[in-house]
Amino acid sequence: MPGGDAAQHYVPVPLSRTGTLWSWTSQDFRPKSPPYAGPEDFVPFLLGYVELPGEVIVETRIEGAALSDLSLGMPMELVLTEFAPGRTTFAFRPIR
Repeated sequence: MPGGDAAQHYVPVPLSRTGTLWSWTSQDFRPKSPPYAGPEDFVPFLLGYVELPGEVIVETRIEGAALSDLSLGMPMELVLTEFAPGRTTFAFRPIR
């Protein structure tokens, strides 16, 4: 924004670290660059939507599971994952 700090227009909101699996798929091909900025040696990964109860549904990587392990409504928990050397993002994994 001209003449101002865009950050002043946002308020941090704490979100739950647990939720339920709402939908999922497998990202089996390297996305187009840009916007993809990951490694050239692409490794397929799971991608899903996790519903944080009473808050929001987030799009997220899914870690610690195979596609066949996932089921609608399964409990999920927040984790951090490295998706490229030195690059970390949030993800969710099934609560066992």
